[in-house]
Amino acid sequence: MEHERKTGPDLRWKIALLVSAAIAISYLDRQTLPVAIKAVQKDIPISNEQFSLLNTAFLVTYGLMYAVGGKVLDVLGTRAGFTLCMVFWSLACASHGLAASVGMLAASRLLLGAGEGGGFPAATKAVAEWFPVAERSSAMGIINAGTAVGAVTAPPLIALILGHASWRWIFFLTGGLGLFWAIGWRLFYFVPEPPGAPASLPASKVAGRDAGAPRAPRWVELLRLRELWGLVAAKFLSDAAWYFYLFWLPKYLYDARGLDIKAVGAFAWIPYAAAGAGCLCGGGLSSFLVKGQHSLNNARKVALGLSAAVMPFILFVPHVPLTWAIALFSLAYFGQQSWSTLVMVLPTDMFPRQAVGAVAGLVGFGGAMGGVVFGQLVGYLLDHGCGYGLVFSLAASFHVVAFCVICLAIPSIHLLNFTHASKPLPQ
Repeated sequence: MEHERKTGPDLRWKIALLVSAAIAISYLDRQTLPVAIKAVQKDIPISNEQFSLLNTAFLVTYGLMYAVGGKVLDVLGTRAGFTLCMVFWSLACASHGLAASVGMLAASRLLLGAGEGGGFPAATKAVAEWFPVAERSSAMGIINAGTAVGAVTAPPLIALILGHASWRWIFFLTGGLGLFWAIGWRLFYFVPEPPGAPASLPASKVAGRDAGAPRAPRWVELLRLRELWGLVAAKFLSDAAWYFYLFWLPKYLYDARGLDIKAVGAFAWIPYAAAGAGCLCGGGLSSFLVKGQHSLNNARKVALGLSAAVMPFILFVPHVPLTWAIALFSLAYFGQQSWSTLVMVLPTDMFPRQAVGAVAGLVGFGGAMGGVVFGQLVGYLLDHGCGYGLVFSLAASFHVVAFCVICLAIPSIHLLNFTHASKPLPQ
């Protein structure tokens, strides 16, 4: 029986590392096109607005499957659901290498987004299944650090491949890496017994669980909660900035700073390394405060507030030399991923395990739609002569506003009781 397998602290941290590897692969896959765009444009002409549309194609299906995928994962379970997602998006990534037009690239981006949409809901469910509340933000920090590993790897790896082969091989090789991970996940992962906690942990340490085993709240119940809308709105704002940084940093270095693919490979990984540090520091700080007997509400909000406070410095990027621009990008990436780690762990703090996948999916959908709206605006502004200054000024404000939204919509971070439901939105 699966639940009879040995569990313990070492195993749950190994699982966190395995999930982190999947997130690394997802960020490597989604960064292949932005980093290789100059090489791709030699075969397939792509304007700024078309580049925005390619990013939008990814984000639309990513957001939809983030929402739907979270619910599907609640039904299929983490093991089967994550396997399905990884196989699908790996094949979609490989399909980019067959593209001969912008339309074919767009189709591949749509498929890639559909597959990757289940990644973070699956990661959130794995955290809820294996970690007690005091360790969840640290675990999510490790998992979210995978975003940095994948993004750090992308520029030098792509530059290396382009030095020896066609850009098409970038997509074939990264797609194959995901299929290899899926085999290991299928063989290794299982849900511990009792559900949601390793057997070595006392049941009293497991947050988000009620001995009465409440049923999973329906979407209509979730959508009536002010707290859920606060998370969705905050994610909409903060991810609008994040997806701009993620998809447009290489292009900014190409177009505004005049770098070539080798120079981008040499510089573009640095902000992503800072992002990885942000994942670990944000999650680690919050866990440290919880273990130090601070309330969960204070522990999460102090870390969130500090993360948001560093984000406005990004507005100076167009006005400083390249070295300082990379430093400011690094600070923003650090703050963003510290922020993201904490926002992703909030569903496990506030909702029962049976609803975590659905809530994480809805929150992620909000983030993807923020990326869609701001990404399209960026493409329009750049193609109509507005320049990067206005774009960076807008992006600099989003996290501060998002933090205010969380404070207003969620006065206290605690496990919501669906028997005595949290105050719904006014009718």
